[in-house]
Amino acid sequence: MLLQKTDKARLELSPGVRTLSLRERSLLLLADGKPLSDLQAMYNGIGAQIVDNLMRQGYLTGPAELPPHTTTAPPPSTPGPSIQRPEPGESLRSLAGARMYLFDTCERLFARRDPVLAQHFREALRAAKDRLSMLDVGDAMLEEVALAAGAERAASLRERLEQLLPRTSNEATPATFALTQPALLD
Repeated sequence: MLLQKTDKARLELSPGVRTLSLRERSLLLLADGKPLSDLQAMYNGIGAQIVDNLMRQGYLTGPAELPPHTTTAPPPSTPGPSIQRPEPGESLRSLAGARMYLFDTCERLFARRDPVLAQHFREALRAAKDRLSMLDVGDAMLEEVALAAGAERAASLRERLEQLLPRTSNEATPATFALTQPALLD
């Protein structure tokens, strides 16, 4: 089955409009004329959920033989992100990823509004060579976000940043903790 973008999708992809997540937007960019199975296989299988959500919200269309659960539209007053984002796995956690997230946040929130401040944060991020200095710049940036966009927005950005950072040695994951348990003696 081939999917097509709707006018709503074209509007979403126009410059200056960003209501969807980065993954949803990238999937929309690739959607025109692509087989459904190719799109569903994207993002380690999360593509299927993204495609279903985009179809329910009216961004993508396909043949009339869609299953009933994908053709029902959600109520128009659904706030928040359109998909529940899973916490990144250990392989996706990295300082480089966290740094790129901070650069992206800087560009999205400060580049147009306050170019001088954006340049300051860019230079500070480039100069940050270790985890602590990068987190100091991130904290300063999130304080500015709280002033400009509110504490709730800053808190959501901070939460996402913490999901992207690699765990420190004192943060034990359940699997790591299980490996460190002493063996039971008979």
